[in-house]
Amino acid sequence: MDRKFERIVLKLSGEALAGEQGYGIDPKTVDSIADDIVEVTKRGIQVAIVVGGGNIWRGLSGSAEGMDRVSADYMGMLATVMNSLALQDALEKHGVATRVQTAITMQQVAEPYIRRRAIRHMEKGRVVIFGAGTGNPYFSTDTTAALRAAEIEADAILMAKKFVDGVYDSDPKLNSGARKFDKLTYLDVIKKELGVMDATATTLCMTNDIPILVFSIDIPGNIIDAAAGKEVGTIVDKGE
Repeated sequence: MDRKFERIVLKLSGEALAGEQGYGIDPKTVDSIADDIVEVTKRGIQVAIVVGGGNIWRGLSGSAEGMDRVSADYMGMLATVMNSLALQDALEKHGVATRVQTAITMQQVAEPYIRRRAIRHMEKGRVVIFGAGTGNPYFSTDTTAALRAAEIEADAILMAKKFVDGVYDSDPKLNSGARKFDKLTYLDVIKKELGVMDATATTLCMTNDIPILVFSIDIPGNIIDAAAGKEVGTIVDKGE
């Protein structure tokens, strides 16, 4: 059954902005994503976005190997701000008023994160992009998405994934027999360690009853369908 969302948080991985090149920011890819977001706003749905930074800085699993964890995490936060500004530029070229709010103050390029201001922007039809994670090391952008969704009282988190169209019981790239789930509960995700989000983020969503819709960003129009509440990908919620 389709759901109706009035306010959503769109979670984009940094890799989603890299396109086929796999790193950096690909302008054509960002423009294509902006196209879909513009269509979502035209339907009267309020949009907030959290974007990762993995296309620029991979953190401890990649670029930062051997680095101090706190320094590496702050560098990752700065990478998310770069992606946020690129996405803002693309959206505004399409005529959509957009505000970047960052958890680390950098007033020359973005507003500081203020919950009430973010909500007011969305009520006025502006897209709000949350950059710099939570502003704290040791927390992922998944946790940022869950935290911001709870704070702004979003109806759902839409997790747009690269190269995968939902949640599987094993890695479909490594196992051709991997089984895709249409529906899962928060506890399923945590107990089976399915990797939808990290445990902190999933628990936040469970505590605040925020559904998570996991779908492929590689299919044109999927962001639009997901925001409209259509059954694409995998839905994670409290269950029956």
